Amino acid sequence: MDTAALLPDVLGEPWVSRILPLTPSPSAPGADYAVLVHQREAGSGRHDRAVLQLPGYVDYFFHTHHAQAWLDAGVEFYALDQRGQGRASEGVPHMEDIRDLRVREEDIRAALAVIRAHGHAHVTLLGHSTGGLQAAAFADHADAGIDALILNSPWLKPNRPDWVVIPSLALVRLLAPVAPRLPINVLGPAYPRFLHRKYGGEWDFDTRYKVLETFLARAGFLRAVLSLQARVTRGLDIRVPTLVAISGRAGHPTRPTPEDLATSDVVLNPHHIRALAPRLGRDVEIMEFPGGVHDLSLSPSPVRERYTAAVIGWALAH
Repeated sequence: MDTAALLPDVLGEPWVSRILPLTPSPSAPGADYAVLVHQREAGSGRHDRAVLQLPGYVDYFFHTHHAQAWLDAGVEFYALDQRGQGRASEGVPHMEDIRDLRVREEDIRAALAVIRAHGHAHVTLLGHSTGGLQAAAFADHADAGIDALILNSPWLKPNRPDWVVIPSLALVRLLAPVAPRLPINVLGPAYPRFLHRKYGGEWDFDTRYKVLETFLARAGFLRAVLSLQARVTRGLDIRVPTLVAISGRAGHPTRPTPEDLATSDVVLNPHHIRALAPRLGRDVEIMEFPGGVHDLSLSPSPVRERYTAAVIGWALAH
């Protein structure tokens, strides 16, 4: 087992971090590394199967409860904080200043190279929200090198009415080439605050990486997202088995009620995701989890347990 590149992780033992150097790119200014997180024994050959998780926008891996369920099922768990996000935002001028999401495909390939070098014969790629959009676009490549795909509330379409989206798209496309860092939209604090223990939630995540304040979404990033979403709308040709997991309903995206926050997706609209999922590929299954929040693995109990058991069971069968 290669331990030379392992560093202590913010989660503490047995979790460790591995820095993945990447090619500098103008599409990700100042962000030239990713961070792969796994348990210290991941390369020991204890599990034949593996799963690689990609986080959402302004997010990072802290879901040790979810990871442990995979490990208990005999699947090695890896998580990738991609360039410009989470652990890989340290020393970067602007978090999530990614102007072409395709640049992160190098991050995913670097992580998969480590996972395959650890001897895993079967790898499932698991993406949440923006990470789900990226995972789908990556899996569309014939040489992606994965065996199955799971999308947890993937960001396949903007969650706004068309009368808002259409002029916004035109504005983003006009401004992004000349002012990529110009704030166009905001990520409100209601959902992350609902999750965090400080505000009565269940989770004690690092607020340097998953912020509790309003976060600005910039023109360059939004154009990058819209570009991948347009590919989904036209249709992908993913050839590996694909599972799309969604909440049972959409909550209000800008003024969510306490009930919305606790029992629905207040970030994306599950109905949009359900409608677009068949365009992803040849073998797509949709699972709905009533009462689930945007990140289904962080839903209140017992929804998160149902989600976790379902996706692990699906992965083991594929």
